[in-house]
Amino acid sequence: MDARVEGKVALVTGASRGIGKAIAAGFLAAGARGVVITSRKGGNIETAALDLGSPDRVVPVVAKADTEEGAALAVEVAVERLGGCDILVNNAGTNPAYGPLVDVDLGALKRTWDVNLLGPLLCTRAAWDRWMKDHGGVVCNNASVGGRLPGRGMGTYNISKAGLIYMTRHLAYELAPGVRVVGVAPGVVRTRLSQILWQNEDKAASLHPLGRIGEPVDIASAVVFLCSDQASWVTGATLDVDGGIANATSYV
Repeated sequence: MDARVEGKVALVTGASRGIGKAIAAGFLAAGARGVVITSRKGGNIETAALDLGSPDRVVPVVAKADTEEGAALAVEVAVERLGGCDILVNNAGTNPAYGPLVDVDLGALKRTWDVNLLGPLLCTRAAWDRWMKDHGGVVCNNASVGGRLPGRGMGTYNISKAGLIYMTRHLAYELAPGVRVVGVAPGVVRTRLSQILWQNEDKAASLHPLGRIGEPVDIASAVVFLCSDQASWVTGATLDVDGGIANATSYV
């Protein structure tokens, strides 16, 4: 079965590179009518839009996904420029707070939780209010295997992702039956955000039963499937896309 999102409009936050950019490319290849991609920085997102091609189908937006104003702007652009907001992928994430929870800088902790947990809620609310409440849709949250496993120095990030996994379940309950809410939990993927985890690639690969770290396209393929009608009876679930590392006891 071919996972398609024919004629749908998708909004992908944090899509200037890495997983978000790969997800946008996946939607375009799967027949999306258009994709809005967001980033906090204008230059990065404009470059990503050019890389993706299809200038009539890709709309870059400079917006902070962890603010009400940024979330509302991104959704409004999707509706006004492309005619809807059928799919929302909450991909924007950050991890500036590395270290034991008892010592971590509280400003960095708040920043991490705002982007990784509050941001997806704000974007989901904006999509619901402006479009999905009346037209239905799919929300997909990009969590992490860190939301399922402990990792030394990763507590701030992991707690935000554990919260996102639970938020996925809760919103699925609240927004059914018109809106499905799903998630993915990647393992270690070759992105700039996670570089500290794979800079020793051989070691990182050895922790994954499948023997390699992930690539952005691995996550994008799963997201496209979950957002397609092929997954129309899936909601509340967060899919581990992690090379099997969730079977381990720790990922660092």
